[in-house]
Amino acid sequence: MKNSTVRTRRLDLVPLAVAHADEMTGVLADPALHTFIGGAPLTRPELRARYERLAAGSPDPAVVWCNWVVRVRAEDRLAGTVQATVTGGGRTAEVAWVIGTDWQGRGIAREAAGALVGLLVDRGVRTVVAHVHPDHAASAGVARAAGLAPTDEEQDGEIRWELRSPTGDGRDGEVRGESRTAP
Repeated sequence: MKNSTVRTRRLDLVPLAVAHADEMTGVLADPALHTFIGGAPLTRPELRARYERLAAGSPDPAVVWCNWVVRVRAEDRLAGTVQATVTGGGRTAEVAWVIGTDWQGRGIAREAAGALVGLLVDRGVRTVVAHVHPDHAASAGVARAAGLAPTDEEQDGEIRWELRSPTGDGRDGEVRGESRTAP
């Protein structure tokens, strides 16, 4: 799963590589992206080091890190990232997304997150989780569009959203993204 390119109507979710850090430094440079998650934009060397860690994979064999950059095919440019941390023998995944401010408001996050959730459910993940700041309406909309629903649980000031798919095949969920993996 983590080495597959996922294609949607407008996007390619490409497995993250260290080489993506150069372009992604600019995509993620706006401090406004950190309003709800904290921190500050990483420098090129910092982002490169982070991508090296992510590409190496989790040091825990029970945890699989799946990371993709989001490429807008029509522009042939990177626009953000999506990620999933898969645990529980492949039954649970925590997902996240970030789209650069220059690409926001175009449905890219919805399309990318929907494709990610669809891929996970297609591959047998039964519980997909995201954590969204209660004041971040755009991320809540992305989570909802991907089929997740808010719960009463909070962690570090964020609301837990989840999608439960008892069969793991997506037939009972409301996943609204298309995902097709390319070889």
